Amino acid sequence: MCGIAAFFAKSADCEQNLGKLFAPMLSCLAGRGPDSAGFALYRNPVPIGRTKLVLQHPDDAYDWASLCARFSDTDYFVLSSHCVAAVPKDSELPGALEAEGITLMSSGASIEIYKETGSPDSVMTRFGLENAMGSHAIGHTRMATESAVTTAGSHPFSTGMDLCLVHNGSLSNHNRLRRYLRREGIVFRTDNDSEVAAGYLSWRLQQGESLEDALHGALSDLDGFFTFAVGTADGFAVLRDPIACKPAVLAETEDWVAMASEYRSLTHLPGIESATLWEPDPGKVYVWKKAASTELLAA
Repeated sequence: MCGIAAFFAKSADCEQNLGKLFAPMLSCLAGRGPDSAGFALYRNPVPIGRTKLVLQHPDDAYDWASLCARFSDTDYFVLSSHCVAAVPKDSELPGALEAEGITLMSSGASIEIYKETGSPDSVMTRFGLENAMGSHAIGHTRMATESAVTTAGSHPFSTGMDLCLVHNGSLSNHNRLRRYLRREGIVFRTDNDSEVAAGYLSWRLQQGESLEDALHGALSDLDGFFTFAVGTADGFAVLRDPIACKPAVLAETEDWVAMASEYRSLTHLPGIESATLWEPDPGKVYVWKKAASTELLAA
């Protein structure tokens, strides 16, 4: 079943209160996905020439200080089982992760992904979501109906710089597509069909396509049913398959844009009583970008 939520701040006040606005959205969707949860925050971009890595180790007591000390010019901070490290783009740190039993959650200039097993409320508390600031957030509450309850299988999935995807639904051709994308150089760490969808978008973006064009391609290349929320460094996108059997609602005001699997997840947002509300059309791409003054681009 699973639950999806996304929040995009248009105003400075919403950016300052991103976590306070977004955390209740995920909490409200706990019934749709009670076994694990995760979220991507877009905040605090690193300077040009550096990359922000979010790393996860199953042991909360893992010695991150010793690891980071082995690699020069590495700045880091630790949140529970995760470590956020800012490294030079030519750092050798990523090459040491597998030997240490560390999972790379995300990489880019501004993205930070946090996810773990447990109730959504416990995961959000663990990583201090309510106090977070930033431009936008993408989140997911998971009900693992087709695979084990694991941190790796939780959403969001990130397969490219500053890109993440959360998914409600099921893809029928993900195994064939995974084999093809691996030959194209896309790296997968799980057998989750949602990671294949993320990898597919990363692959098309690497070909020089826009996110809108990549999502249009998904409509013909991905078999199954899906609702996607996709995060990028400068905004987010929503797409439902042409049948649109998975629920979704969008709301927009002058200060924010929000998306969720259920309307009740939006009811606490300031100005919701006068917001523009609608159900995303099947097979229609919706994108909000900071560079476009957060104007809706639909195709």
